[in-house]
Amino acid sequence: MIMPIRGKILNCLKTDLKKIFESEIVTDLIRVFGCGVEIRSKNAAKDLSEFNLDNLKYSKIIIVSDADVDGFHIRCLCVTMIYKLCPQLIEKGYVYIGETPLFEISFKEKGKEKTLFAYTDAERDEIKKKYSKVNLKIQRSKGLGENTPEMMWETTMSPETRRLIRVMPEDAKQMEEYFKLFMGNEITPRKKYIEENGHLYLDDLDLD
Repeated sequence: MIMPIRGKILNCLKTDLKKIFESEIVTDLIRVFGCGVEIRSKNAAKDLSEFNLDNLKYSKIIIVSDADVDGFHIRCLCVTMIYKLCPQLIEKGYVYIGETPLFEISFKEKGKEKTLFAYTDAERDEIKKKYSKVNLKIQRSKGLGENTPEMMWETTMSPETRRLIRVMPEDAKQMEEYFKLFMGNEITPRKKYIEENGHLYLDDLDLD
């Protein structure tokens, strides 16, 4: 099943439970999972208030978004929601990130149009090097909303070609600390972390 999310959902670590359970997109997602929520709240509807992992309807919950800053933020918000409401899904390894390509690289080979997909700048450069004698057309991927069904199947849906990152913490306590640091209400620790460690992520900045 594919369930579209239009825009960004609530940051469930910054939002009180009443607003969380008033959010249609959040409650609809939990109902799709089928397992309910682990958190106790009088605001949760009756069909959500009891958590039972055996009722989970799917072997994989795959979060897919565009490969840009907004898309990464949406991923974080979705994972944060799951961490807040049903963390066992993460702890037991049911949650995945579906990677989407950054670049579409098209060219002609033996008279036929061919398209390759690069998920990082490094992969794009490798393809350019490999096909250095070919006239390549390189463009940023249009994003999920404009992809053709064929491209969606090849890059995102097909079990044979898609790329999945399993959201699986090695340390539950460390996972909790990171969520609070990056998605919680305390701004000062987050600002300090960025000041001290921001330089480590300069190569990951999307400046194109």
